[in-house]
Amino acid sequence: MLPFECTILVATAGQGILRSNDQGQTWHRLGLKEAIEFDGTVRALAVDPARPERIYAGADAGLCISEDGGVHWRRPDNLLNGQAVWSIAVDPRDPLVLFAGTGAPSRAAIYRSRDAGETWSRLPPDIPEFCAGVNRPRLLTICIDPDDSREIWFGIEEGGAWRSRDGGDSWVRIDEGRAGNIRNSDIHAITVLPAQADAPKTALVLTVNCVHRSTDDGVHWEGELSRDRFDGLYYTRTVQRLPDSDRLLLAMGDGTPGRRTRIYQSDDRAQTWTESRIDSPPNSTVWAFGVHAARPELVFAGTKYGDLYRSDDGGRRWHKEWRAFSEITAVAWTPTKADLVAHPQSTQ
Repeated sequence: MLPFECTILVATAGQGILRSNDQGQTWHRLGLKEAIEFDGTVRALAVDPARPERIYAGADAGLCISEDGGVHWRRPDNLLNGQAVWSIAVDPRDPLVLFAGTGAPSRAAIYRSRDAGETWSRLPPDIPEFCAGVNRPRLLTICIDPDDSREIWFGIEEGGAWRSRDGGDSWVRIDEGRAGNIRNSDIHAITVLPAQADAPKTALVLTVNCVHRSTDDGVHWEGELSRDRFDGLYYTRTVQRLPDSDRLLLAMGDGTPGRRTRIYQSDDRAQTWTESRIDSPPNSTVWAFGVHAARPELVFAGTKYGDLYRSDDGGRRWHKEWRAFSEITAVAWTPTKADLVAHPQSTQ
């Protein structure tokens, strides 16, 4: 595939954000005196759908914003300052509206911004400070319905799956209390496929050990334990919908960090899955995907222990990039070539 201008961003626990503007040939660390430390922890990345040079990062210091494709960062003075931000979602219909989720070591909570991240308000519910599985919960996933921005979902490790039908003003927990429901409170990922002429809206909620699927607006959920469905792999890490498509990518592993991992693909709205081809064995569980609507077939995947993979065919085949990273927490790319300059204290 012919190269084109873009910037790849890899968020890590321990090296801040690494960035490349030359298709991954060279990599640049963050410079000094940025709002994100060059050796900090960044858990989430999101690209503004209307302004691809505008990037959001959820860091150990709060919610940070770049206006130049990830070269420089600022941290507005608001409620998220000093909190660990684990997840970010931008409303595809109104990019001024954002949601952010916090978590360990901060108190887990869901926040909303109506001015592109400058100010934030905390939303209900009041999430307990501690939980059985990971001590302090973390809000790992936020999903905005692609057809209806009033429909918002989020999931907590560990604290359940929650849904709002009024843009985040009120929430209902959906993973407990009814037969045929989601039976695990350890939620890793949520995504929604819009209705098509021949298919109803489809919602997916991933728990640590199962892919749950609903085609009746969440009234009923179906799911089979992952270890029985995915070649003995139980650790159900994350799912990624390719932009403007029914195509899904699923990351599975044998634990966290894990030693064995696979990527599966589905073109029938998660009814069936087939294994993707990875040309070099990953060193740990695939942790995160990075996609963009400008080129849906270009996908990046990062593993827990720092392997980065690239697919140029929508996730059917993957090849490993040369650069090794510290723990990868999120990956994104944007069709903007950032003006990156190597700082004296940075490495490429």
